[in-house]
Amino acid sequence: MLLSTPMSNVSLTNGIPETILDPINPQVAEALEAASTADDPRAEIVNVVAQDPTNLFAWAQLGALGRDEIESYAAYRVGYHRGLDALRKAGWRGSGFVKWEHPSNRGFLSCLNGLQKCAQAISEADEAQRCADFLKQLDPETDYSKL
Repeated sequence: MLLSTPMSNVSLTNGIPETILDPINPQVAEALEAASTADDPRAEIVNVVAQDPTNLFAWAQLGALGRDEIESYAAYRVGYHRGLDALRKAGWRGSGFVKWEHPSNRGFLSCLNGLQKCAQAISEADEAQRCADFLKQLDPETDYSKL
């Protein structure tokens, strides 16, 4: 008598797994684009964040428009943490690539990069180094110092 082995739910992959976030909602993308040419872009971005607080691109733009390093740091940090939530929801388990080459990942990576730069600017060297190391782990091919 032959015994059959049950099918396994384990899938084997070649190499390091990669996570790609969902694309930005087209309506939110339009609102962000319109905000960039408004008389008060920062105020318009604040409105977008209020309407969609999970949108990583909005947090990244708010960080870029911060009135000082602390305000930028705060916006980038919120975007970073919202991004970790989005990554987990997309199947990321704490390791693997999240690459810049995928436009939908750029909101999160921009927040992490902005957080790194702001941490450096306010002399939070340990945090700046953690962010730099994390960027390198997520996407070793992109030079974030040029972004």
